[in-house]
Amino acid sequence: MLGLPLPGAVAGMLLLLAGLLALGRVPQALERAAGGLLQHTMLLFIPAITGVMLHFDRIAQEWRPFLVAGVAGAAVTLAATAGTLHWLLRDSQSERPDEQERP
Repeated sequence: MLGLPLPGAVAGMLLLLAGLLALGRVPQALERAAGGLLQHTMLLFIPAITGVMLHFDRIAQEWRPFLVAGVAGAAVTLAATAGTLHWLLRDSQSERPDEQERP
């Protein structure tokens, strides 16, 4: 609608994020719906897996870029997850009282 080179799914997720931040909580109906989707997440990968199987001959010819992309993507994901966990643990420890201050 705005003419931006942004997929509709990404725009929808950004609008959802903005709405949740403005509301300050997750509505119970959204939490239930998201929980149901998370239980069946594997179903969301079926179209991608089918697309890979349709182009198996091309993947067999160009396996190196797929391998590099897979390993690099996994490494970036692992590093981002570890950094986020480290940041969250550091923030949660600063909010807790020290061992000596506890009764």
